[in-house]
Amino acid sequence: MPVTVLLVDDEPLVRAGLRAVLGAQSDIEVVGEAADGAAVIPLVRRLRPDVVAMDVRMPLLDGIEATRAVLRTVADPPKILVVTTFEDDEYVYEALRAGADGFLLKRARPAEIVHAVRLVAAGESLLFPASVRRLAERYGDGSGRPARSVLKRARLTDREAEVLRLMARGLSNAEIAAGLVVGAETVKSHVSAVLAKLGARDRTQAVIAAYESGFVEPR
Repeated sequence: MPVTVLLVDDEPLVRAGLRAVLGAQSDIEVVGEAADGAAVIPLVRRLRPDVVAMDVRMPLLDGIEATRAVLRTVADPPKILVVTTFEDDEYVYEALRAGADGFLLKRARPAEIVHAVRLVAAGESLLFPASVRRLAERYGDGSGRPARSVLKRARLTDREAEVLRLMARGLSNAEIAAGLVVGAETVKSHVSAVLAKLGARDRTQAVIAAYESGFVEPR
């Protein structure tokens, strides 16, 4: 089954470019388009895409609020890939905090766009870990109290804590398994346990909680 994608951007040229790049792949299908975040929820409910590639800045409803709305109101929501012009944009970090699964730069090369969609759809790795670290350092809320409370309640085991730190570095399951000298299925179980204990829908949300709480230093 192909990865199905909904494109949401107020610039027709951006949507056309993404459609051309993604539509050329045999394992990806663009199933719809929207020019604003306000149109996302009915389209997601009707089309059931695997991934929403969503502009972070739009005139009526931006990508942050659209992300919150999708995750709040749609059962079994799609992965959300924020599309942005600047990787150090505070809007990007707020979208990630709101629940977006990763971000994609509009200037990215075609191969990078395809890779980002596939990676987010698979849900295994963290996109652009170094950029997420910089965003956390620059735009983290400072207090970290909610995140610290979540980490405290989670009661991660020593191995789960180690896995979370490696996730924050952007390592895939295979890379974590090689570093810890354990099987890939063991790592997958640890990652699933970390996400469940933190109440995180994916690796990105778990890593942001780790940064916000001070459990992992962004630097």
